[in-house]
Amino acid sequence: MTANVHQDRAERRQPAGSADPAGRRDPARPGRSGPRPLRLPGGTSLRVERRALVVGAVLAAAALALSVLLVGTGDFEIAPWDVVRTVLGDGTPATEFIVNDLRMPRAVVALLVGAALGTSGAVFQSVSRNPLGSPDLLGFGYGSAVGALAVIILFHGNAAEVAVGALLGGLLAGAAVYLLAYKKGVQGYRLVLVGIGASAMLVAAVQYLITKAQLTEAGRAMVWLTGSLAGRDWAQVWPLLGLCAVLFPLILGHGRALRMMEMGDDAAHALGVRVERTRLLLMVAAILLTTAASAAAGPISFVALAAPQLARRLTRSPGGNLLTAGLMGSVLLLASDWGSQRAFGSDQMPVGVVTGLVGGVYLLWLLVTERKAGRI
Repeated sequence: MTANVHQDRAERRQPAGSADPAGRRDPARPGRSGPRPLRLPGGTSLRVERRALVVGAVLAAAALALSVLLVGTGDFEIAPWDVVRTVLGDGTPATEFIVNDLRMPRAVVALLVGAALGTSGAVFQSVSRNPLGSPDLLGFGYGSAVGALAVIILFHGNAAEVAVGALLGGLLAGAAVYLLAYKKGVQGYRLVLVGIGASAMLVAAVQYLITKAQLTEAGRAMVWLTGSLAGRDWAQVWPLLGLCAVLFPLILGHGRALRMMEMGDDAAHALGVRVERTRLLLMVAAILLTTAASAAAGPISFVALAAPQLARRLTRSPGGNLLTAGLMGSVLLLASDWGSQRAFGSDQMPVGVVTGLVGGVYLLWLLVTERKAGRI
């Protein structure tokens, strides 16, 4: 009896997480495989997960490899190592013109548009706490479509003016959805329901504008609505790159607050997060990314819906997984564009059609999964 009392006192004095005499660890504290602090200069530390880092590195390598394959794909095939040599400045004049002037802008636009859609989709799914909370379903893409078609059909604008119209249309649609969904804050299901209603109205506006178009304008409008990366040049790259350079760090810097908000507004507020201000800031940034992507490549469907969910399943980590979602979006769009050129030969299919086909199957699978889990 005395021995048992002494053993009990020794176990009480033993610090949490230390090994007991049998070599076991306290399960209350994470072991070596869990999140570990990463020390940064200036005394800042970040908690990172090894699996998330590995997944991010693999996705970044996949995006780079797909970019090289995409640049080498076309009527004049270029081997991957020749693409790398040309980018490094050791190519022939012919390959330098094809790679740097004709094909590289398309690959860079695909990389940036995919990252923008994946990141914005992760933000909206975290804000709404709903896997269906995607810009595709909330109406922001259709808002961009209405703005672009209004410029094409009503004002006969050029490519730059169409891009501005798409940006303004998406921002106005986002503001309308936010205001209609606001009632002492923005709740997830209310945001999704209002977004679905706004999408239906905006689709009707798109159809009405097409009926008012002349034949040439209607053809131009349908090409834009399909979503394509063909014919992209450096004029589409630089504005998109500048916007992404500002918005990506802004969103990633609020990743911790976004993760807290997934626990609920009350819990996040108790932890010091300015909930409504943070939500509004992140939604504006995500809407800007979505509309900028639409302005550069047209409405690319389902990438924003699928990329965050695939990233979360790969990392097995809760939260927004913002960085991995962006990388996954780039991989999906690059792979879809490469497949659209390879799978259909000379009859190349626009990348928006490919993502729509793949995304429709994914959406059905997601709905079935969520229904079996009892979440919808």
